[in-house]
Amino acid sequence: MGHREELMAGARRCLEERGYAHTTSRDIAAAANAPLGTINYHYGSKEALLNAAMLESIQEWGAKVQQSAPEPEATVGARLEAMWARIIESQVTDRPLLVAASESLTQAERSPEVRAQIARAYEGARPQLAADLHGISGTEGSADAATARAVGSVHMALVAGLTQQWLIDPEHAPSAAEIAAGLRAIARSLDSDA
Repeated sequence: MGHREELMAGARRCLEERGYAHTTSRDIAAAANAPLGTINYHYGSKEALLNAAMLESIQEWGAKVQQSAPEPEATVGARLEAMWARIIESQVTDRPLLVAASESLTQAERSPEVRAQIARAYEGARPQLAADLHGISGTEGSADAATARAVGSVHMALVAGLTQQWLIDPEHAPSAAEIAAGLRAIARSLDSDA
């Protein structure tokens, strides 16, 4: 493993152990057993490395959450409840990563680079969620693409909100079944308005 890979692994460890705001360049270099100057050489800055490490970690987390999905023949409700249950389970198994991810979002306010990286990741995740969970996809500019983006955006809001609730108040955070029941009630209300 070269310095670039060692730095990435060290940054990921630091994010989980120290958090985004409290990780220094020296922390990363020590965790990677690499010279301090290699951070700028390979990534340009500590922030760029931390952002890359965070995005890589979150992408792996998302793949893990999606990985053990029910069979494609399962109902949409069953697939969604299973995904939410895995997200809730990950609040225990992946808590340090999820705390660091929440912390990194606050950096976006002061860093156009962080904001742009997170925005790109979100934009790519929206249609993927719609395709994976609902089979909705489409070419750029099509009605299906607009629907996929809308559906994916709702799922992203649910995932973010569920994660925040479980990080802050796990005793009162909703279960997967409660989320499904709430969405069904909302859908009925929306349908009655139509």
